[in-house]
Amino acid sequence: MWIPTENEKYGVVLASFRGTVQHGLPLEIGDTVQILEKCEGWYRGFILKNPNVKGIFPSSYIHLKNAHVKNKGQFETVIPVEDSVITEMTSTLRDWGAMWKQLYVKNEGDLFHRLWHVMNEILDLRRQVLVGHLTHDRMRDVKQHITARLDWGNEQLGLDLVPRREFSMVDPDEISVTELYRLMEHRHRKKETAAPASTHHLFVHMKSLMSANLGEELEVFFHIYDGRENRPLSERFFVKLNKGGLPKSPEKTERQCTLFVDLGSSDLRKDVYIVVHIIRIGRMGAGEKKNLCSVQYRRPFGCAVVSIADLLTADSKDDHLLKVYACNTESEWYQIHENIIKKANSRYNLSGSNTGLAVALQLLHGDIDQLRREYMVLFARGVSITRKLGFSDVIMPGEMRNDLYITLEKGEFEKGGKSVARNVEITVYVLDIDGQILKSHVAAGSGEPGGDDYHSLVLYHNNSPRWAEQIKLPIPVDMFRGSHVRFEFRHCSTKDKGEKKLFGYSFVPLMQEDGRTLPDGTHELIIHKCEENTSLADCSRYLKLPFSKANLPSNNQTLKGTKESFWITSFLCSTKLTQNGDMLDLLKWRAHPERINDSLSKLKEIDGSEIVKFLQDTLDTLFGILDESSQRYGLKVFDSLVHIINLLQDSKFQHFKPVMDTYIESHFAGALSYRDLIKVLKWYVDRIVDAEHQDHIQQVLKASEYIFKYIIQSRRLFSLATGGQNEEEFRVCIHELFMSIRFFLSQENKGTSPVAQTQAVFLRTFPAVYGELLKIFTVREVADFVRETLGCLPTTVHADCPLEAVKLQCIAKTVESQLYINPESRCILLPVVLRVLQAHMQEQRDLVMCARILTSMLSLIKKEENGTAEPVVSKEVELIVESLLGVLLRTILEISNRPQPAGPAMRLQFQDVTGEFVACLLALLRQMSDRHYQQLLQAFSSKDNLRDFLLQIFTVFRILIRPEMFPKDWTVMRLVTNNVIITTVLYLSDALRKNFLNDKFDYKVWDSYFYLSVIFINQPCLQLESFSPSKRKKILEKYGDMRVMMGCEIFSMWQNLGEHKLNFIPAMIGPFLEVTLVPQPDLRNVMIPIFHDMMDWEQRRSGNFKQVEAKLIDKLDSLMSDGKGDETYRELFNSILLKKIERETWRESGISLIATVTRLMERLLDYRDCMKLGEVDGKKIGCTVSLLNFYKTELNKEEMYIRYIHKLYDLHLKAQNYTEASYTLLLYDELLEWSDRPLREFLNYPMQSEWQRKEYLHLTIVQNFDRGKCWENGIILCRELADQYESYYDYRNLSKMRMMEASLYDKIMDQQRLEPEFFRVGFYGKKFPFFLRNKEFVCRGHDYERLEAFQQRMLNEFPHAIAMQHVNQPDQTIYQADAQYLQIYAVTPIPESQDVLQRDGVPDNIKSFYKFNHIWRFRYDRPFHKGTKDKENEFKSLWVERTTLTLVQSLPGISRWFEVDKRELVEVSPLENAIEVIENKNLQLRTLITQCQSRQMQNINPLTMCLNGVIDAAVNGGLARYQEAFFVKDYIMNHPEDGEKIGRLRELMFEQAHILEYGLAVHEKFVPQDMRPLHKKLVDQFHLMKSSLGIQEFPAYVRASPVHFTNGSPRTCRNSVPNIISPDGGRGVARRRPLSYPAVNRYSSSSLSSQASNEVSNITGQSESSDEVFNMQPSPSTSSLSSNHSASPNVTSSAPSSARGSPQMAEKHKHSRENACLSPRERPVSAIFPNPLDPAQRAPAHQIGDTTLPRSDPNLSAPDKVRPTPSSWSLDSVKVGAPSFSDSVGKLLCPPVPPRPPYSGSSAKSMRSQSPVSMSRSPQKTTVPPFTPSPTECQSTSLVSNSPVLSGSYSSGISSLSRCSVSEASGTELPAGDHPSHPLPPPTTLPNSVSSSSDEPIRRENKTPPPYSVYERNNPRRPVPLPHSLSIPPQTDPPALPPKPHQLRTGSMKLDGTSDPRVPRPRPLPRKVSQL
Repeated sequence: MWIPTENEKYGVVLASFRGTVQHGLPLEIGDTVQILEKCEGWYRGFILKNPNVKGIFPSSYIHLKNAHVKNKGQFETVIPVEDSVITEMTSTLRDWGAMWKQLYVKNEGDLFHRLWHVMNEILDLRRQVLVGHLTHDRMRDVKQHITARLDWGNEQLGLDLVPRREFSMVDPDEISVTELYRLMEHRHRKKETAAPASTHHLFVHMKSLMSANLGEELEVFFHIYDGRENRPLSERFFVKLNKGGLPKSPEKTERQCTLFVDLGSSDLRKDVYIVVHIIRIGRMGAGEKKNLCSVQYRRPFGCAVVSIADLLTADSKDDHLLKVYACNTESEWYQIHENIIKKANSRYNLSGSNTGLAVALQLLHGDIDQLRREYMVLFARGVSITRKLGFSDVIMPGEMRNDLYITLEKGEFEKGGKSVARNVEITVYVLDIDGQILKSHVAAGSGEPGGDDYHSLVLYHNNSPRWAEQIKLPIPVDMFRGSHVRFEFRHCSTKDKGEKKLFGYSFVPLMQEDGRTLPDGTHELIIHKCEENTSLADCSRYLKLPFSKANLPSNNQTLKGTKESFWITSFLCSTKLTQNGDMLDLLKWRAHPERINDSLSKLKEIDGSEIVKFLQDTLDTLFGILDESSQRYGLKVFDSLVHIINLLQDSKFQHFKPVMDTYIESHFAGALSYRDLIKVLKWYVDRIVDAEHQDHIQQVLKASEYIFKYIIQSRRLFSLATGGQNEEEFRVCIHELFMSIRFFLSQENKGTSPVAQTQAVFLRTFPAVYGELLKIFTVREVADFVRETLGCLPTTVHADCPLEAVKLQCIAKTVESQLYINPESRCILLPVVLRVLQAHMQEQRDLVMCARILTSMLSLIKKEENGTAEPVVSKEVELIVESLLGVLLRTILEISNRPQPAGPAMRLQFQDVTGEFVACLLALLRQMSDRHYQQLLQAFSSKDNLRDFLLQIFTVFRILIRPEMFPKDWTVMRLVTNNVIITTVLYLSDALRKNFLNDKFDYKVWDSYFYLSVIFINQPCLQLESFSPSKRKKILEKYGDMRVMMGCEIFSMWQNLGEHKLNFIPAMIGPFLEVTLVPQPDLRNVMIPIFHDMMDWEQRRSGNFKQVEAKLIDKLDSLMSDGKGDETYRELFNSILLKKIERETWRESGISLIATVTRLMERLLDYRDCMKLGEVDGKKIGCTVSLLNFYKTELNKEEMYIRYIHKLYDLHLKAQNYTEASYTLLLYDELLEWSDRPLREFLNYPMQSEWQRKEYLHLTIVQNFDRGKCWENGIILCRELADQYESYYDYRNLSKMRMMEASLYDKIMDQQRLEPEFFRVGFYGKKFPFFLRNKEFVCRGHDYERLEAFQQRMLNEFPHAIAMQHVNQPDQTIYQADAQYLQIYAVTPIPESQDVLQRDGVPDNIKSFYKFNHIWRFRYDRPFHKGTKDKENEFKSLWVERTTLTLVQSLPGISRWFEVDKRELVEVSPLENAIEVIENKNLQLRTLITQCQSRQMQNINPLTMCLNGVIDAAVNGGLARYQEAFFVKDYIMNHPEDGEKIGRLRELMFEQAHILEYGLAVHEKFVPQDMRPLHKKLVDQFHLMKSSLGIQEFPAYVRASPVHFTNGSPRTCRNSVPNIISPDGGRGVARRRPLSYPAVNRYSSSSLSSQASNEVSNITGQSESSDEVFNMQPSPSTSSLSSNHSASPNVTSSAPSSARGSPQMAEKHKHSRENACLSPRERPVSAIFPNPLDPAQRAPAHQIGDTTLPRSDPNLSAPDKVRPTPSSWSLDSVKVGAPSFSDSVGKLLCPPVPPRPPYSGSSAKSMRSQSPVSMSRSPQKTTVPPFTPSPTECQSTSLVSNSPVLSGSYSSGISSLSRCSVSEASGTELPAGDHPSHPLPPPTTLPNSVSSSSDEPIRRENKTPPPYSVYERNNPRRPVPLPHSLSIPPQTDPPALPPKPHQLRTGSMKLDGTSDPRVPRPRPLPRKVSQL
C-alpha cells in the first residue's frame, strides 16, 4: 500500500533507471527527485526538472538528502538542507552543462575549453566542501574561489548577476530593496572596475649575461634610481654569475629573483629607472695574461639602464635584453648610469657588439598580501625582497625595521712615495661594543646573504677614487649602542705577487653619547695612518681618536690640515631608533623638568614618522605631564594631543589609529584627565564666535572624536576607581559643553565666513562622538543631544552654502551610526532627518548624499519588519511616505529627464544616484500596507492633486521598466521592481475606478495607466519563454506569471470603461495588439476579446470599423517584423474573434476584417521566416513580392507598399538581380509625376521636390538596367529624362543624357548577352509557405544555369522538398499532403514582339532581347500516340500535347519568377507536326547557308553536318515516311479537311529539296579539299533523294533563280520582285502566322568544333539508327528533355548535350521516337518559339495579296547563345518595308526602338499591293521622305501606365503589329476602327489625333512605349495621339497599383471588330504619393 512519506522527501539518483515497469519513471544518474509516497522498496514521485510527469522507481536507486518541506500537502515544495553555495553550484553547473554543449555547436572553441576547465575546477572544489574536512579559513577561501568562478562563468555566458552576502546567495524577499541594490551594485562595480592599486612592486629575474669576452665571475647589482633627483630609491639587489654568465646558484631562485616592494604611484614615471651595475672579479686588467698571481679584484665591467615607464606598456611576461655599456674613462664609473640616462655618448660606449643582459621584468600591483595570494608559485619557490630606502607611503604599525645604509662615496689619498697613483681598495667591518667583528651583518644587497666584511671595487691608479657603492648594515637595535664601522684602506699592487698593503683606516660610531644615532647625510671621515694589521686589533685605542673632520676641536690643526679624507653617506631606516634630540628630550621630561615647555612647543616640528614610532611613549608623557601640572601645562598638552590626533588623520599614518584606540582601551590611565580636557575644549568652543583666527580652533574640533574618547575613557576609569563619584558634576559639564556647541552652531553666517567653516569642521566629526557618549549616557539621552544639536543649525542658509552639504553629510553619518539603528532613538531623530532631507530633495541639491541617507534609512526599516516592533516600523513608514514619497517621485522624474553628464566618472555617479533613488522608492512601496495606501490617497485635498500623483507615479513606473534602468544581467532586481509595480498598480487601480470614471472621466490618467500596463507586459525580463527551464520555474514559483496578472487587470479596467472605450479607439489598438502577440496562451485568451469589443463600439459610433482595421494592419507589420507573433496566434486570433462575432448584426463585415487580418498575418509570418535565412534566395524575393502585392491590391496601403518596394529592391541588389531591381524601383517611380510638389523625408530620400526624386529614381533605374544588360529599357528612360531636360532648357544634362543613350545603343551592338532559360516550378503540399502553396510558377534562370543546376538550387532552398519525377498535373492527395513536393521542368518562351523578330536586317544582338524579354506565355510539348500505333510508320499517330502557360506578369519583372495565371492545352495533329518539323529544318538550312555565304562561319562543318543529316535521312526514308503517312489516298479520303495542309507539306518538301540543292552549290564553293569526297557523296545521295520524292524538275514556283544568295545582304535585294519559293508566282501560300525560329547554332561540349556538330540528323527526326532516338522517354525532369540548352532547338534529335557530337549514343541518352518526330519547338527541350496558330488563324491566299509579301519566314536567323554577330539574313530576303499584319488588334509589341521618322517603304512598286489593314496602320507614311529604318527608335513618351500586357511598341509611325494571316471567314472586311486602304493616305486620316498640323505631336508620336510591362506611363504635359485601333477606352475606376494582370489571354484573332480583351488596358490616373 502506498503511504505518503514523512522524512524521505528528497534524493539524488545514484544509477540510471529505464522505467520499463508499469508506471515506471525513467531516471538518469544525477537527477534530483521529490518523493511523494513509498511502498515496499519503491518510491513514487517526480524529477524536479519535470514535475508534471510522476511515476515509480526503486528506493535503492536513490540517495536520500535532508530537506525542508514548504506547504505540506498536494502542492508542497522541497528545499534541500545544505550549504547555499553547494546548492548554487549544483544548479549553476546544470545550467552551464546545456549551454556548454551549445558552445561546441556554435564553434566557440575558446570559451568551450575555458568553461570546461572552470567546471572541472568547481566540481573539484565542491567535493572539498562536501567532504567537510576544511578549516574555517580554508573553507572561506574555497567558497570565495567558487563564487568568483561562478560569477566569471555567468558573465561569459550572459547569465544573471547573483546577489551574494558572505558567498551565499541572498533571497531578495528577505532583505530590503535598497540593500539588494547595494549588493548588486557592489558586485557590478567589482566586476566592472577594479580599484587602481596604490602600491606597486617590480619583479626582477636575472637570467644571464651574454658576452664574447667573459671568463671571469661577475657580480650584478640592480637598484631603482630617480633620474629627476639623481638618487637611488631602493637598496641594491645582488646576483653572482659564474664564468659563463649564468647565475651561480641556479637551484636557489631567491638568489636570482627579487621583488622591489612598496613603489608608490609617483614612482611609476618616465624618469625613474632600473639601473644595473656589473662588476667583474679577477685580474686588474681585463686583458692581462694569466700569471701566478691568485689575488682577485672587484673591477668595473659595465652598466645597463631601463625606464620603469617602458614596463607599463610592455607585455608583462616579456624578457628584456638590456644593452651593456662601459665607461671610456674609469674615473667616471660612479656616474656612468647618469651619463647613459642623459645620453652623453662621448663618455661611454657599448662594451661589446653582442653583449646583453637577459632579464625578466614585470610590474605587479596591490599590497604584498594580495600578491602572495595571487602569485603563490612565485613566493613558494622563493623570491628575495628588496626594500625602498626609507619607509613606504603607508607605514604599518607592526612593521619592524632597523637598516643602516652606508654609501662609499669618494676618497682623497696621497701618493705615499709612489710615482703613480694608488689602486685603493676599502674593506668594511662592523664591530660591537667589545670590539668583536659582527658576523654576517655587512650586505652588498638583498639576494645574497650578508658577510663579515665588504671589499670595494678597485679603480686603477686613482688617488681620488669615486666608488658610489651602497652597502646595508642590518644591525639589531640592542647592538646599536657602542657599535662602530671601520673602513680599512689598502693599496693593491699589480707587482709583488699582487699583495694588498694596508696604509690607513677610518671609523664611525653608530650612536652618539645622548642616545641619538648617526645623523643622516654625508660625513667626511679622517683617514688615520696605519700599516700594520695588528695595530687595529685593539679598537679601544683608536676609538678615542676623532673620527670626523666636522667634529674636530678647533685647536687640532694637524688633522684638519691633512689632505687625505674619506667621504661616506649614511641613511638610517628604523622603527625603533631616532636621530631627533627634541623627541628624546620630551620622552625624558622627568630628567629635565625645565625643558617641558620647550619640548611641548617643539613637538609640532618633529617629523610625523618619529612621533608614530614612539606613539605610546609620547601619549604617556603627555598625560603624565597633565596629571602632574595640569594648571601650568594643560593648554599645551591639549594642543600637543590635538597635533598627534590630527597627525593620524594623514594617509601615511592612518594605520596607526588602531594603535591609539588600543592605547585608549588598554594603556590609558589618566582617570582625572577628563576634567581638564572638558574645560579646555569648552574654553576653545566659547572663543569660536569672537576669535579672529579660526585655524587652531578648527584643528581642535577636527580632533574632537578622540578628545571625546579620552574624556569618556577617563571618566569611566574615574568611576571605576571611585565607585561613580561626581556623576552629576560630569553630566553638568557635558551639558554645558553641548550648550556652548549649540550656541556656536546656531550662529548665522555667510557660507565663506571663518565661523561657518568652523561649524562645518565640527559637523564632520560630530557623528563619531555618538558611540562614545553611548558608553555613559542612555540611548534616549544621546538621541536628545543629537536632535537638539542638529536642530539648532540655522535653517535659512543660502543654497550654495558649503555648510548645507556638510549638514547633509552629518545627517548621513547619523543615520549610518549605531545610535540610529536603535528604534528608540530613531523615533526621536527621524523628524529631524526627514526635514533636512526633504529640503534638499525639493531643491534638487546634493542628491548623491540624499540617496545615501534614504538608502540607509529604508534598509533599517526592512530589518525591523521581521522583529517585534511592527507598530514602530509602520509609524516610520507613514512618516516617510508623508514627507518624501511625492518629492522622491519628482526627483526620479527630474533625474531621468536630465541629459546625462559627459565624463565617465560623472555618468557613473549619475547612474548610481538614479538607481539608489529607484531602490528607495521600491523599498518604500514594498513596505506600504493597505492602511498606508488608504492614508496616502485620502491625504490628497483635491482630485487634481490625486490626478497629478497618479500621472507622476505611472510615469515613474514606466521609467523603471526601461531596459537601461539596470544593467542587463540584473534580472533579480528587475523582477523585484516588477513585483512592486504590479502590487502598487493593483492598489491604485481602485482609486482610478472610484475617482476618474463616468462623469469624472479623465482620459490622460487612464491612457497613462493602459500605456504602463502594456509596456509592463512587453518588457524582456518577463518573457519567460526565452529563459532556461530552471530559471522559468524559479520565477514562476516566486512571482507567478506577472504578465497574466497585469493582462487580467487591463481587461477588468477596460470592462469598467463603458462608453468611454471610444476614447481609446483606435489609439489603444496597437498597444493591445502588441500585448496579444506575447506568446502566453492565458494572456492571449484574456486580451484578444478586447478587439471584438473595440469593433462593436466603433460600429456603434460610425457604422463601420475601418479605423480598427487600418490600425490593426499598420501595427501588425511592424510588430511581426520585430519577431512577434506565431502561427498559433493567427489561429487563436481567428477562432476567438469569429466565435465572438457570431451573434452580431455586423457579422459579415466582421468576418471580412478578420479574414483580411488573418491573411496578412499568414504573409507576414512567411516573410519573417524567409528573412531569417542567410543568403538572398528566390523564397525571400517571392515572399516580399507576395506581401507587396497584398498591401497594394487588397489593403491599398500605399506607404507600406512603397516600403516593401524598397525592401525588395535591396534584396535584388544583394542578389545582383539588377534587371529585377530596376523593375521594382519603377513601381515607385510610376507613382510620382514630373511636378514641383514638395515631398517629405522618407526612407533614405531627403526632403525634395517630386521632380527631383523622380529624376533620381530614373537615373538609378537606368544604371541598374545597364548593369543588368537590359539596355533597351534604359534607353526609354533616358529619352523621358531628356525630354524633361529639354523642356526646361537644361542643355547640359540633356547632352549628358543623349550621350548616355548613345552609350546604351553601343552596348546593345557591341556586348554579348546570355540567353536565359526558363523553368516551370510547381510547389505542392501544405508544408510550403502560404505564398507558394499549391501554385505553379515560371522562373527565369541565372546565367549559364541548366535544369540540373536549377533543380539543385531549388532543392537547396527547400531542403525538405521531394522532387517529382513526372510532368503530369498532381492529384488532390499531393495538394493536401503534409509535405513539400517540387515539380520542375524547362519551358519555352513565346515572344510577343514578332515584328522585330521577323524583320530582315535586324541584327541578332537586337533580336535576342525580344526573344527573352516581356514574355507572358511559355510552352511545353509532350508527344503521345492517339489510336493504334503503326509500327511501320509511327508518324501516322504521333500527336503533340502542347501546354501554354500564361503568367500574371511578364518576365523579367519585379521578380525572377511569377505565378501561372492560366494554362491552355491544345493537341497538334501528326500532319501539323510534320509541317512544323520540316519548316524548322528548312529554316535551319536557310540560316546556315546564309551564314556561310556572308562568311559569318569560320568553319563549314555545321553546314556539312546539317546537309548530311537531311540528305542521308531523306535517302533512308525520312521524307518518304511522311509521304507514306499523309499522301496516300486513305488518309486524304479520311481527312478531307486536311487537303490544304497536305498541299502545304508537299510544298515544304519540294522547298526543302530546292534549299538542299542550293545549299550543295554553296557547300561546293566553300568546302575544303579534304572534305571533297564527302561532298560528292552528298551530291549523289541528293539525286537519289530527289528521285525518291519523284522530283525530276522543280515546279515553277520553286525554279526561280536563287539570286538572293549571292550577296547575303537583304538590303541589296529588299525590293526584289517575287518570293522565290512561292509555289506559284501569282499567289501567296496560306501559312500560319510567321513564327520566330532562331537558328541557334550552339557549340557542343563534344570535340566537334563546329557550331552545329550535333545536328547531323534526319529532317524528320530520325537518325541513322532510328531506335536510338525513338526509345528515349520524354520525361521533362531529365536534363536532356527539359533544358533549353541541352540540344539545339532546330535539331530534331534531342540527345543530351554530352552526347551530341556522336551519332552513336549510349542507351541512357536515347529519346523516344515520339520526341524525335516533333519539331524542336514542340519538344520538351525546345527552345524559344512562338505559339503556332490554328488553321483558322491563317489567311487564304487571295487575301494576302501578290508577291509583295515574302513567301518564307523572314526570321531565319537568331542569335547564338552568346554570339555577337551583327546580323544574319534569310534565304527569302526580299522584304517589303510595309508593316505586317497583326494577330490581335491593338496589341502593342515592341521592337527595340523603331525608327523616329516613319518608315516609308522603298518604292511605290513595292507598296502597290499592301493589304488594307496594314495601309490603314500607316497614315503618315507620305509626310516624310524615305528613311533607312533605325532598329532602335523610340516611338512615344505617352506611355500606357500600369498595364503589364501593353508591352509592345509603336512602329512605322504608329504601330508595328506582328504579321499574322487573317482567317478565311474575314473575307475582305476590315476590323472595326480600321480605315479603307489608301495608296498614300494623307496625315489627316490619323484617328484620335490631337493635332496633325504641328510637328511636335507627330514627332512625339513616333516614340515607342517601353518594352516592359510595368513601365507604361503617360506624360500629362504632352498628349500623344494614338491610332483608332489602339485607342484606350476611358475607365472611371482605375485599377490600383500594381495592376492585377488580366486573366484572359487568347491567341486567336477576333474578327468581329472587337479587340482582344486583354489588349485595351485602361491607363489608371497617376497615383499621388502623399509626401512620400
